[in-house]
Amino acid sequence: MEARHEVIGLGLAIVDVVLRVERMPDWDDPRGLLDFALADGGPAGTACFVASTFGLRTGFVDTVGDDDLGEHRRRSLERAGVDTSRLVPREGPEDHVVVVYVDASTGERVFSFRRGFLSRPLTAAELDRAYIESAPILHLDGSHSEAALAAARWMKQSGGTVVLDAAATSHKVLEPARALVAETDVLICGSGFAPMLTGEEDVWRAGRAALELGPRVVVQTEGANGSYTVSRGTDARRAGARDAEFHTPAFEVDVVDTTGAGDTFHGAYLVGLARGWSLQRCASFSSAVAALHCTVLGNRKGIPSMDDALALMAAQPAMAAEA
Repeated sequence: MEARHEVIGLGLAIVDVVLRVERMPDWDDPRGLLDFALADGGPAGTACFVASTFGLRTGFVDTVGDDDLGEHRRRSLERAGVDTSRLVPREGPEDHVVVVYVDASTGERVFSFRRGFLSRPLTAAELDRAYIESAPILHLDGSHSEAALAAARWMKQSGGTVVLDAAATSHKVLEPARALVAETDVLICGSGFAPMLTGEEDVWRAGRAALELGPRVVVQTEGANGSYTVSRGTDARRAGARDAEFHTPAFEVDVVDTTGAGDTFHGAYLVGLARGWSLQRCASFSSAVAALHCTVLGNRKGIPSMDDALALMAAQPAMAAEA
């Protein structure tokens, strides 16, 4: 019997207020606003949105406020086909709100979080275990730490695959995140996470050391420098020794806004995993989708079509470089 879902996401979906500016405003000179978008983001929420856009059956678990913004968050996911039936209501206004200032010249961002952001996280007792196990893939972003760890353990016990989006960091990786890594099968981490997790500065050594902590695949995303993949076990044997470790270059595009590029990468990677693609194709496709996403202002605004992603991959073919 076909699984009800192909991916369940547990984490954050966010309302993003995106402001594209020539310079950051101050009290004496508030000018410089070039463009504005009310967008929607959040790591796991956007990943599920992207995966659903590309045809996967996805469900999403998070909290949701009881005001208009909370309803907006729900509808935004549903428009892409994401099942929101397990969003957990919270009394009071929606707190998953972020203002994003985008530098017009570089596409880089500064975030300002609404007071109370994620102050009422999910608990394990609020989860529906059968729903979590209704898909072969569970995607986490590290938020709702107690609930995320419980869900990861359930998924491992049921024989499913746990994918973790570990955000870029320059700080020590704390124990809740380390515990989650130990229950993860595919770790996709931003710049600095693997080195801070393992104590290894070199990108390849950090990836190999991270494999020893539990995952069977580690993908380190480095923005314009592309991504670095290391794998072990079945994944490495399927790829062959030559391709168990490889670098995937970034695609060259005209960048407008990098908001959500990593989240979009993760959603595209879920598509590849669900379809049984090779790790090389997963990484290349994810890079192409994330690159095209950066050509439009606003998270979730620039999700390309499959045809557009494949066309970019064909236009800029790159060989995966060995470690």
